[in-house]
Amino acid sequence: MAMLADQYDFVIGGDPDRDTVDLAVLDTGAGRVRAHLADTADGAGYRRMLAWADEHSPGRRIWALEGTGSFAAGLVVFLLEAGETVVEVGALKRARGAKSDRIDAIRAARQALSRDEQGAPRAGGLREALRMVFACREGVLVSRTKAINELKSLIVVAPEQLRAQLRGRSLTAQLGRIEELRIPAEAPIEHRLSVFTLQSTRPGSGSCLPNLPSSIPNCSTSSSSTPQGPPCSPSPGSGPWSPRNC
Repeated sequence: MAMLADQYDFVIGGDPDRDTVDLAVLDTGAGRVRAHLADTADGAGYRRMLAWADEHSPGRRIWALEGTGSFAAGLVVFLLEAGETVVEVGALKRARGAKSDRIDAIRAARQALSRDEQGAPRAGGLREALRMVFACREGVLVSRTKAINELKSLIVVAPEQLRAQLRGRSLTAQLGRIEELRIPAEAPIEHRLSVFTLQSTRPGSGSCLPNLPSSIPNCSTSSSSTPQGPPCSPSPGSGPWSPRNC
């Protein structure tokens, strides 16, 4: 396959971020940088980028963008609809030190110039929409499985009086029983904390350990003034509160 320098007069390298896009125009003949632009990643910014490209790269040009399936997705759609040619460059290898979007835009253009085969930008439409749906579903399933496994582990180490109420039940029955659990006034501290932890860990629960300071006397927390209790912790004893402080 022919190199880009044989087919185009200019390569516009792009380094996109969430809110901005940095662009650099390179002359394919000499490889020198002709112009640089940083603009907003929105419709108005895309129109300014295209006008800037018309001014600084009026001949045959191609856009080499990083992240065409993420931060650059909107720009890719805009450019393709405007009749521009776009290729994707892989993740850029950066030297240690502060990130420079301007330098990364130049690197994107030079990476495309150095290759004899170019990557097409990620396709949109139904295929991309389905990809996002499946990726989201996978993330939800992983989170749900993790929460269920944590809940099962807590049941195993809970005091026998609690474990007896949950053992041998289906997950749905366990969740319902956990929601119904109440703490007797004379219950030991381990029993009380086990109930709070089980109720905060079950899938779909809200704030972690509500009313913990008032319900458990002499238990110190880092946010006792917050009515909803402290944020959830991955496991008992690892976050802003700990049974060791009780």
